Amino acid sequence: MNKTFRQGQILKLIASRRVLTQEDLARELKNGYGIQTTQVTLSRDVRQLGLLKTSDGYRQVTPATQGPDLANVVAELLRDARVAQNLIVLRTSPGNANALAVALDKEELPQVVGTVAGDDTVLVVAPDARTATALREKLLGYVRGG
Repeated sequence: MNKTFRQGQILKLIASRRVLTQEDLARELKNGYGIQTTQVTLSRDVRQLGLLKTSDGYRQVTPATQGPDLANVVAELLRDARVAQNLIVLRTSPGNANALAVALDKEELPQVVGTVAGDDTVLVVAPDARTATALREKLLGYVRGG
């Protein structure tokens, strides 16, 4: 099964029904199309297709409507930010971590080595502890309106 076909089926699935998790997506691909895939592959597909996890399930963000900028996303979704050495743990309300991680990734900030999103938590990897602390302050500044 090639990547283009699999990703096309993913887009068809999310357009036709509510798909809330990657487990749901894997199950629908297997049952509906006979496509077996791993969680790692699905995560990559979700990122490459520009899918956002919303309360209504995965949705594709088209290039013409890439959504709000990082400052607005952080101001709306961020509930807490804690630093642990070179890591920043960002907390959101349930179901919003992916949207925050996507916004961070799209900014391509030099302070961000990478992100990993769960349901309500984003792990941000910074190059060092000092950079992590500075990035936390920058993100909290968006929440404070500055």
